[in-house]
Amino acid sequence: MTTAAGYFHLHLISDSTGETLITVSRAATAQYAKVMPLEHVHPLVRTSKQLERILGEIEQTPGIVLYTLLDESLAAKLEAKCRALGLPCLSILGPVLHLFQAYLGAESTHKAGAQHTLNAEYFRRIDALNYTMMHDDGQLADDLEDADVLLVGVSRTSKTPTSIYLANRGIKTANIPLVPGMPLPEGIARLKHPLIVGLFATPERIVQIRQNRLLGLKAHRDDDKYIDQRAVAEEVSASRRLCAKHNWPVIDVSRRSIEETAAAILTLLSERRRHMAS
Repeated sequence: MTTAAGYFHLHLISDSTGETLITVSRAATAQYAKVMPLEHVHPLVRTSKQLERILGEIEQTPGIVLYTLLDESLAAKLEAKCRALGLPCLSILGPVLHLFQAYLGAESTHKAGAQHTLNAEYFRRIDALNYTMMHDDGQLADDLEDADVLLVGVSRTSKTPTSIYLANRGIKTANIPLVPGMPLPEGIARLKHPLIVGLFATPERIVQIRQNRLLGLKAHRDDDKYIDQRAVAEEVSASRRLCAKHNWPVIDVSRRSIEETAAAILTLLSERRRHMAS
C-alpha cells in the first residue's frame, strides 16, 4: 500500500550479499515513476536469530518482501510471518530453481552465495579488472594486444566506466582518448586480438557533460575549445572518420546507460568470436 508521500517499504532478505535481489527489485521499481522504494537490505541471513530481528523490523515498517533464502525452514518462517501480517512475500530464486530442477532432473546444492565462490571465473574477473585499471586513459599502450576490447573516443564518452563494467564481466578492456592534434599510439591499427570499438555522442551531450565536469572541479580553462560546440563537433566527426577508416564499429552513447553500452559491446564481441571460430 503506497502512502500519500509516494513511497513504500521494500525488504530484501538474502542469505548471501543481496546483489541479486537489489538488481531485480530496482529493475521492477524503475517502472513506477510516481512511487519510491525505501530499501531495507538484509544480507547474510542464515540463522533463526538473525531472521527474528528482521521480522520485527518488517512488522514495524510493513511493505513488499522479496527474498533469496535457500534454507527451507527460514523461508517458511518468513512466509508465515508475512501471511500473518497480510504482506506480499516472494522468493526470487524459487521459481527459477524449480524450473531448472524440472528440466535437469537434479536437485540444487542449496549452497548460499554459490555464485561468489572463489573459482577460476572469479579470478578471471579480478585479472580483467586489474588489467583494465592499469590500461585506463591510454596508459601502458605497449601491450594492448592482450586486451579483449579496446575503446576509443573523445573525452567524456564514458570510456572508463564502460571499461570497468566490462572488466567486472571478465573482459579485459583498455581505453584510449582521442585528443585533437594527438596521434594514436603506434601500432593500434595492427592489433589482432582486441575488438576495437569507437564511442561517440552528440556534441551537445558532450559539451553538457564537460561543462558539468568543469563546474564540479571548479576548474578554469583558458582554452574554451574543450566546451566550444563547433570544436567538439569537429572532434566527434574526426573520431567517426577514424573509426570508418579502420572499419571499427561505433556506438552512440548519447542516450545509453553504461549497462546498455556494455551490452552492445558484448554482443559485438560475441559475434566476432563466433565469426573467428567458424
